[in-house]
Amino acid sequence: MTIKDQAVKAERPIKAVQFGEGNFLRAFVDYMLDIANEKGIFDGSIAVVKPISSGSLDAFREQDNLYTVLLRGKENGEIVNDSRIITSVSQALDCADDYEAFMALAHLDSLRFVISNTTEAGIVLDRNDHFDGLPATYPGKLTKFLYERYTAFHGAEDKGLILLPVELIENNGGKLKECVLALADIWQLPGGFKSWVTENNIFCSTLVDRIVTGYPKGEAESVCKELGYEDQLVDIGEPFALWVIESDRDIRAELPLDQIGLPVVFTDHLKPYRERKVRVLNGAHTSSVLAGYLYGLDIVRDCMSDPVMSDFIHRVVLEEIVPQVKLPLDKVKNFANSVFERFENPFIDHALLSISLNSISKWKARVLPSFKDCCASAGKLPKLITFSFAALLAFYSSSDLRADGLYAKRANGDEYVIHDDRAVLEFFAENSTSADFIKKACANLDFWGEDLTAYNSFVDTVSYWYHKIRNDITEALHEVLR
Repeated sequence: MTIKDQAVKAERPIKAVQFGEGNFLRAFVDYMLDIANEKGIFDGSIAVVKPISSGSLDAFREQDNLYTVLLRGKENGEIVNDSRIITSVSQALDCADDYEAFMALAHLDSLRFVISNTTEAGIVLDRNDHFDGLPATYPGKLTKFLYERYTAFHGAEDKGLILLPVELIENNGGKLKECVLALADIWQLPGGFKSWVTENNIFCSTLVDRIVTGYPKGEAESVCKELGYEDQLVDIGEPFALWVIESDRDIRAELPLDQIGLPVVFTDHLKPYRERKVRVLNGAHTSSVLAGYLYGLDIVRDCMSDPVMSDFIHRVVLEEIVPQVKLPLDKVKNFANSVFERFENPFIDHALLSISLNSISKWKARVLPSFKDCCASAGKLPKLITFSFAALLAFYSSSDLRADGLYAKRANGDEYVIHDDRAVLEFFAENSTSADFIKKACANLDFWGEDLTAYNSFVDTVSYWYHKIRNDITEALHEVLR
């Protein structure tokens, strides 16, 4: 029996184009919009666009874009194990292979939203991106898509869109808008288009929170047996969720998700929410998972059950991250404790290698702000965060660059593949065996946005821990925790 035998999909107009077919959006935004359809407050479907060449949409086509979301974990002290078949996705296409179909979406009268999750590295301005054909970057693709819509509807004021990027960068909506307007200038698009983008489109900044582990590779057979049908796109996440949406115009009437009890907050100031989430939850991940993986662990829960790594996570969060968050200390500590509980979720095998994707930009966005605040407030380097930086360099240290990533090995000989921007991987492949590798990495402005060698004794301290980690990660962890 297949998933198509289990669900009846209603025909609904496409209201949202979604850049990204990945696990997070499917278990978060698409999940919420499916509930909104069920409750009768949205009445729309989603066209999913695969923005990059890797990956396949075959499973979407075979399953008529249906898939199951399993939410498992603890909520209010109770064990949760719920499943839901998602029917909100009506179309899935590859914007390179189906370019005409992609552009046709811009002509839809019903379209109101553009959602995206292209990782922290996705919202970047590439001045060399091209207008002819399909642009290379996400901002390029979006700019051309918006221009197609502007042209198709002759600049009609009511045909602007609501942009909801969920990439984990500060002011993601504002930065995306800046990229679009800059590309409009570079490509010499009409001034009327720029005015239409500014005046008739709403670029929201958002914050999202839900741990999503995706397809259960090791237990897919048992999960499908429990469901009673086959599903190649099963998506597993935790019950906890939060979506904070900041906009300069009120969009609640068009997206009234909060009215049906969904964890959505509309605000004109999301910075406090963002700082707490990025520094505590995401910062806990990024400051610990690479060390944890090199130490020999594979999933987040294992890190929480291992006395050494659990001690590291608790201390780096409570001693070096939490005190830097500009909110009442007791509320931040309570949030941190809830994060620890979420990390212990018995149902979610959150792979450390999955979290390691694009760790360079993640460390800059999630950990560097706490590092800088610690240095300013204490007048010295935060020991555990500095150790996490050394672990980051140790994790990326390899010269074996191949077409699909940078290959490295941990102490037990297990080979792993590092996935990041090609320029990042090339830097490590070319420099990780050089005598001045640590200094070059610390000074890389493209990575950190500043020269970290300017922090007193940072290079020497990172070098000390880097060599300790490379020699014996267990001994290094014990030493740094003394």
